[in-house]
Amino acid sequence: MSKVIISCAITGSIHTPSMSPHLPVTPEAIAEQAIGAAEAGAAILHLHARDPVDGRPSADPAHFMAFLPRIKAGCDAVINLSTGGSAIMSLDERLAGPLAAAPEMASLNMGTMNFALYPMLGRDRDWLHDWEEPFLRGSEDLVFRNTPSDIAGILQRLGEERGARFEFECYDLGHLHMLAHFRDRGLVKPPIFIQFVMGVLGGIAAEPEHLAHMKATADRLFGGDYLFSTLAAGRQQMPMAAISAGMGGHVRVGLEDNLFIARGVLATSNAEQVSRVRTIVEGIGREVATPEEARAMLGLKGASRVGF
Repeated sequence: MSKVIISCAITGSIHTPSMSPHLPVTPEAIAEQAIGAAEAGAAILHLHARDPVDGRPSADPAHFMAFLPRIKAGCDAVINLSTGGSAIMSLDERLAGPLAAAPEMASLNMGTMNFALYPMLGRDRDWLHDWEEPFLRGSEDLVFRNTPSDIAGILQRLGEERGARFEFECYDLGHLHMLAHFRDRGLVKPPIFIQFVMGVLGGIAAEPEHLAHMKATADRLFGGDYLFSTLAAGRQQMPMAAISAGMGGHVRVGLEDNLFIARGVLATSNAEQVSRVRTIVEGIGREVATPEEARAMLGLKGASRVGF
């Protein structure tokens, strides 16, 4: 089996600052934790931006540019920017930062879906900022829009025009068929990098049987033209990563997906999660890919051709 690409999602747009003091929200913290994750073995850094004043999700190019050059100067990892931003943003807002940065990689959600975060309100906490509780509560009536027209536009503007390749985020079986549709239209070309996203309320649950079915479906649709990685939101993060690596796939960890390192124990950094999953990967006899090996596997344009 090929070497394992470890992706690390540094901050995301799901967890709020009150949930963990270790969640990076300032440019300095995002850059420091991203570089630390790369040093621990992450070949790909999946990045969102935050407003440094109160930690709310942002796609402002200025917020991205406050940490992207620092990360590029501090490590050679592949920088992968989110086009999902936050489900409460318009498509233009979500794309503002990635279009300005023209990264090597960008994430691309393959379907419109419910994206329910409100179950995280079940735990009593003191909120640091007044936006956090309404943000989570509002997800009970939230649709995360990713229409075929939206997807085609992102493929054109970031892919064709700026040379980015994509982490295709598939939250359910229908998203794999949508991806195959764009492959058939000639808008997606191999090697195709699929991220099986599991455990988000609104998408497929993080269960081994579901992962096996997702992979079998992708095998049938894409044959040898794709690579897959798996992320599981929450407590199934490491178990599902182990299964993914054992199936010949790649893995994603990070504080975007899970704030904990063990039951009831907050992870103190993204690097801690990367180190844990690296131990798992190497423990089953697989090697971890370097950033340059990941670039070759995914057909990326190289760090010298980005906009930062």
